[in-house]
Amino acid sequence: MFLLYQIVISLIVIISPLIIIYRILKNKEDKKRFIEKFSLPTKIRKKGKLIWFHGASVGEILSIIPLIKYYEKKKSINQILITSSTLSSSKVIKKFNFKKTIHQFYPIDQIIFTNKFLNYWKPNISIFIDSEIWPNMFKNLNDRKIPLVLLNARITRKTFNKWIKIKNLAYSIFNNITIAFPQNIETKNYLKKLNFTKIKVIGNLKFAENPEENLNQINNKLKSILKKKKIWVASSTHKSEELFCAKAHIELKKKIKNLITIIIPRHIHRTNNIIKELKNFKLNIKTHSSKNIDLKNIDIYLVDTFGETRKFHNIASTVFLGGSINNRGGQNPLEAARFGANILHGPNINNFQDVYKLLKFLKVSKKINTPRDLASNINFRKNKLAGKKIKNIGKKILIRTIKELDILINNEFKKT
Repeated sequence: MFLLYQIVISLIVIISPLIIIYRILKNKEDKKRFIEKFSLPTKIRKKGKLIWFHGASVGEILSIIPLIKYYEKKKSINQILITSSTLSSSKVIKKFNFKKTIHQFYPIDQIIFTNKFLNYWKPNISIFIDSEIWPNMFKNLNDRKIPLVLLNARITRKTFNKWIKIKNLAYSIFNNITIAFPQNIETKNYLKKLNFTKIKVIGNLKFAENPEENLNQINNKLKSILKKKKIWVASSTHKSEELFCAKAHIELKKKIKNLITIIIPRHIHRTNNIIKELKNFKLNIKTHSSKNIDLKNIDIYLVDTFGETRKFHNIASTVFLGGSINNRGGQNPLEAARFGANILHGPNINNFQDVYKLLKFLKVSKKINTPRDLASNINFRKNKLAGKKIKNIGKKILIRTIKELDILINNEFKKT
């Protein structure tokens, strides 16, 4: 099975130029920095201690921002490397203006590239976020005796069912990990069933508040206009979910005339297609990128620029989380819930069941099945008390996480 993986990765390398060209044309790849994926760095490795964080995309990267803020202040650390796989995540990191921290795209998991990457960056410790499991990189790190931490580890039932079929291979891959900090008991149990026991549960890091949340506001003019309207937000929507929300808007507008539905698609490159689909409903649409913010007679306000999600979560009383009507497993509701928003979601939330279980207990979230169901559950009053409780949980988890990482990092620094 491991041999098959090597063959597949090698084939991907062979066709990678075509994949890169396609992704550049689709605006999913940085045409100047794609070489980083072939372990050709575009930044300088400074002398001294370097800690390396890796997360797949925006959600994982945002979850570690409080940690980056903390380690930026540590004099013992000379440089922090963050890697990710998506263009959107690289754009998010730019906004923080870190001094010690740099970003590179994660290399293809082929032995030549993983070797080249580690030869150049020489991390003192590596910290992988969530469900990022890369066999060749993991083996390479272990061979070099570089500690590998799986932070906020997550294994879903669907993923576990795949791993258990190749249990021996799974063990050989997971055994390269120095320690795993599962984000929930479910993941802890799955890891144990895969014979991995170097585990400590400290909670879901995504509960921790990003220090930038309260600073990230929409402009005052737009905010003052929206205050005069009844608004709700449909966030991280996938294909077909915009139509679902448009139907809910039409239903709700029968009762509320000054209603605006704010839609934030998961992938903004779909904007033109979304507009075409929504116009079939004869709805008036305004995009966020438009310079004219006159919202008179506007039905749908479509957010078509990067890094805007939390701005609208901050002002919304109700947020519908996408990826839950179609079979995407849902999206992380914690950011919106921290702001005191009431959370609505569809039936497919497999990726965040533990989070939604807590939100349901706090009476913050509710499952909906139809557009009419969605319309009837939209609330225009924030749940600030629940928001405070979630923030307090997040602070405790962040403190525990920093304590555990400090022990690992300090122990490693003493060796070198």
